[in-house]
Amino acid sequence: MKYRKLGNSGLEVSALGLGCMGFSSTFGQQVSKKEAIELLHAAVERGVTFFDTAEVYGPYNNEEIVGEALAPLRNKVVIATKFGFNIQDGKSVGVNSRPEHVKQVVEGSLKRLNVEVIDLLYQHRVDPNVPIEDVAGAVKELIDQGKVKYFGLSEAGADTIRKAHAVQPVTALQSEYSIWWRKPEETVMTTLEELGIGFVPFSPLGRGFLTGKMNENTQLSDNDFRKALPRFTPEALKANQSLIDLLNAVAKQKAATPAQIALAWLLAQKPWIVPIPGTTKLHRLEENLGAVNIELTSEDLQQINDAASKIAIEGSRYPEALEKLTGL
Repeated sequence: MKYRKLGNSGLEVSALGLGCMGFSSTFGQQVSKKEAIELLHAAVERGVTFFDTAEVYGPYNNEEIVGEALAPLRNKVVIATKFGFNIQDGKSVGVNSRPEHVKQVVEGSLKRLNVEVIDLLYQHRVDPNVPIEDVAGAVKELIDQGKVKYFGLSEAGADTIRKAHAVQPVTALQSEYSIWWRKPEETVMTTLEELGIGFVPFSPLGRGFLTGKMNENTQLSDNDFRKALPRFTPEALKANQSLIDLLNAVAKQKAATPAQIALAWLLAQKPWIVPIPGTTKLHRLEENLGAVNIELTSEDLQQINDAASKIAIEGSRYPEALEKLTGL
């Protein structure tokens, strides 16, 4: 495993982290707690030190699984979690980043994760009803109290990042980013570089699409979150196969897989980028980690970017109502 620092913060983590959301069956695949814990232990054994969860995953049970699995390994790992939603009757019912709510959520997360301090605490989504300065101030208090070490934002825009950073330095921005979704290059990357903030891409494999294992005939179960996403209609999956063809061509040159090329491409963009692919399968974990050792030359990257620029991606990444929750 190789390691990276998230911006100027000094927080060092494995070059690839593990997104744990899938343990709560977001993609229609239910795994047992035992299987999830085994995978988390396998990740640590293979050098992964960065694990991502959230209060809203489950809700709650994701943090409990991560906490139970990593408790014996606490000195080896960095655990990130998130606040920012109201949860009622086991469901998310809108954003809430009021300072008193943030502090309440943190108390619950500390207990579920079985830790004395949260390593990295993200605001999960920007709350339009609460000034970001107030949110950053609440996290600053938690840091001063020793309950949180580092502050992060998720899916926030450049102005929001600047305002928050002025109150409490932001260690990392977590947002979707992949060769399939490159909007952060237009909206936030220069700000992150200027301020010395690390970037943690979620869905770096396009929620499974960039593995090359999906096509227009893929059947998604009714409880699979992707079924509601415009990019996962049969028409969009068919139209976007040209991107998989590109990844396959490069993978063939490198004796790799499309997923590994997609991750290696991300790692090659900036030294302060740490993707967090999620998986519930050991062989996929090992495949993903193999990307750390794939070197893409400047010529490789130019070839990929030239070819990708000619591909028109079909389908929005979220339905309109969900996209409104993002600040990008």
